[in-house]
Amino acid sequence: MDKKLKTILGIVSAVVVLVIGFLFYMMHKQSLESRQMLELAEMDKREMENEYEQFAMQYNEMMTQINNDSLVAQLEMEQKRTEELLEELRRVKSSDAAEIMRLKKELATLREVLRSYVLQIDSLNRMNEALTQENTNLRTQNQQAQQHISNLSSENETLSDKVAIASQLDATGIYAVGQNKKGKAAKKIKDVRKFVIGFTIARNVTTATGIRTIYVRITTPTGDVLSKGGTFAYENRQLEYSIRKDIEYTGEEQNVVVYWDVAEALSAGSYRVDIFADGQNIGTTNFAFDK
Repeated sequence: MDKKLKTILGIVSAVVVLVIGFLFYMMHKQSLESRQMLELAEMDKREMENEYEQFAMQYNEMMTQINNDSLVAQLEMEQKRTEELLEELRRVKSSDAAEIMRLKKELATLREVLRSYVLQIDSLNRMNEALTQENTNLRTQNQQAQQHISNLSSENETLSDKVAIASQLDATGIYAVGQNKKGKAAKKIKDVRKFVIGFTIARNVTTATGIRTIYVRITTPTGDVLSKGGTFAYENRQLEYSIRKDIEYTGEEQNVVVYWDVAEALSAGSYRVDIFADGQNIGTTNFAFDK
């Protein structure tokens, strides 16, 4: 074998080694990104399980605090439905995005139902408070009526803690589209110059009004977060966000639209949008682009 042939074989061998090393590196990177996405999905599922469990306990507590048989029967039915959905969630794999999304929508519905019961019982208790004041002024009610009022006042104190759950904001009707440089909808990721994300903050008369900060987090198919470095607090840790927007919330339904200018090369596939407010994940959606 002459010297020239040996040189060529040496170069080929070096190239093969470099290619194999690069392939191992890419496989390791993809594996790490997949684990990160799975961890985020598992965290999301655990949060949903906690809410389902909390709702079931709320129904159980409310049933012990009221004497209305019809209302108790309704609460029992809603508690059973909550527990059934919780069992479904526990059986679902974190990677089953479609089923997780369905159960998240069910959770939002349950929250609205629970909120209506909290308001209904709270309204009854506020009416009773008025009677309590009247009794205090007149001092003519008998001991049995006074004991009844005292019991209802105690129930009202317990139910005030439940209002915190009902006061959580909900983002509904979430959509996300990509626009090209002409401001028209783009189907291919290479044409996208801007992401437009819109949603509706649902009406909620139980929550405090005023300035509320909304954080939008966009996750790419590779598990990266589109961010300019800003973070916010969520479950005792800091998460990166893509977009921050302050709104004046009045308690009524409010439409919100935010934008992200694309300044880097993006890959085709499924993107995820999470919306946060008051330290809670109030809405999630997914959207996809072709190459």
